[in-house]
Amino acid sequence: MAWVILVVAGLLEIGWAVGLKLSDGLSKPVPAMLTIIAMIASMVLLGVAVRTLPLGTAYAIWTGIGAVGAVILGIFLFHEPATAGRLLCVAAIVGGIIGLKLLTPTPAPAAQAKVD
Repeated sequence: MAWVILVVAGLLEIGWAVGLKLSDGLSKPVPAMLTIIAMIASMVLLGVAVRTLPLGTAYAIWTGIGAVGAVILGIFLFHEPATAGRLLCVAAIVGGIIGLKLLTPTPAPAAQAKVD
């Protein structure tokens, strides 16, 4: 369950990164409020996930999801460049996320109960 919570936290990080752009640096009230809510929710969920998962792994995956998502949405929503170099770097981040997930031991059942 901690992994699911971490992925949701990462998706919310993408939301607040895009929200910073859409809110024009938090200067537009409604997008700014939604961005701040996403920030808080993302941090809270990250905090819940690190109760069970190793801090370094959870933080790296959380930021990786946010970074990859922000780059992809930047390309599609804001017409940022999709050069081979940028896409190669995104692939490297995705590879790192997958590697961390695969190399992190599954938490013991007692530890999982803390999160649920």
